Amino acid sequence: MKTNQQGCNDSLGVCGVDMNEQKQTIDQKKLEIYIFTDPLCPDCWGFEPVIKKFRLEYGHLCKMRFFIVPEAASWCVNEQNQKSLADLWEETSSRTGMCCDGDIWHENPLAQSETPAIAVKAAEMQGRQYGLRYLRRLREALFLNKENISKEDVLLDCAKRANLDVQEFHKDLHSDLARKALDADINTTHEMGAGDVPTMIFFNDCIEDAGIKISGLHDFHVYVDILGKMLGSPPKPQEKMEIDEFMKTYELVATREVAQVYDLSMKEATSRLKALQLQQKIESVPVKKGTFWKADKAL
Repeated sequence: MKTNQQGCNDSLGVCGVDMNEQKQTIDQKKLEIYIFTDPLCPDCWGFEPVIKKFRLEYGHLCKMRFFIVPEAASWCVNEQNQKSLADLWEETSSRTGMCCDGDIWHENPLAQSETPAIAVKAAEMQGRQYGLRYLRRLREALFLNKENISKEDVLLDCAKRANLDVQEFHKDLHSDLARKALDADINTTHEMGAGDVPTMIFFNDCIEDAGIKISGLHDFHVYVDILGKMLGSPPKPQEKMEIDEFMKTYELVATREVAQVYDLSMKEATSRLKALQLQQKIESVPVKKGTFWKADKAL
C-alpha cells in the first residue's frame, strides 16, 4: 500500500502541511471523537462548517475518526422520489448555507451510494487525512458541480483533484481491502447505534466510561459543552489562523464556513473575503445558492 509523503495535520484534517508546525501529537490527546458521515448526505455537507471550527479551536484536545455510513442515504432512485430528493437538497441548502444543488436529481441522478463510499475508503488507504481530503472533493463534485459520483471517471477525477496517486487509487478502488474497510465502518456504525448521520460520539481516555452520542445538526456551543463535560472543565480554544491562511489551507470554502469559523455574520464574512479578492489572493466561485471562494495556490 502506498502512502503519500506530505505532512498531515490531524488537528486541521488536512495534508500537505509543514510537519514542524505541528505542536502536539495524537498520543497527548485525551479524547477521541467518532464521526459517522455519508458522502451523499446533504446534512453531513451542511455539518462541515461546524467540523472545521471544532478542528481549528479544539483539535489539539481530541483525535477525530471518521466512519463512512453509505446505507444512511441509500435509496432506489425513480421518477417518484427524484423530486422529493431535489426538494430536500434545496431545503438543506437554505437551512445550512451550504449549497446543495438539487437539480442533479433531474439532470444527472445517482443510481446508488455504495461506490462513492468505497472510493473514500480507497482514498484513505493513502493516509487517513487524504481520505478526508478526497471526501471533501467528492462532496464538492456532487453538491456544487452536479457530478454523478457513482461513475468511475468522476471518482478518478476527484482523486486527481485531491492530489492522490490516481493509479494507486484506481487499484485500491477495485480491491477487496477497500470493500473490507467499508464493511468495518458499517459494523462499527451498527455496534455504536449510529444509524443517523451526522453523528458524533465523544469518548474519554477511561475505557470504562460510556461515550456521549449526539446526532443531527446543532449549534456549535452544544458540541463544546459536551467536550467540556468529557474533559471535566471548560475547554480553552486555541488561536485560529488568519482568514487568508485558512483559505490557503482548505483551498475551496463557502462564505458560510468562514462565517462559522470566525464568528462573523454572512455580511461580515463576505466583506472580509471580498477584501482578499481585491488583493488577488482568492477568487469567487459562484454556485446556485451562495458563493464559494478559491485560494490562489501561489499564496
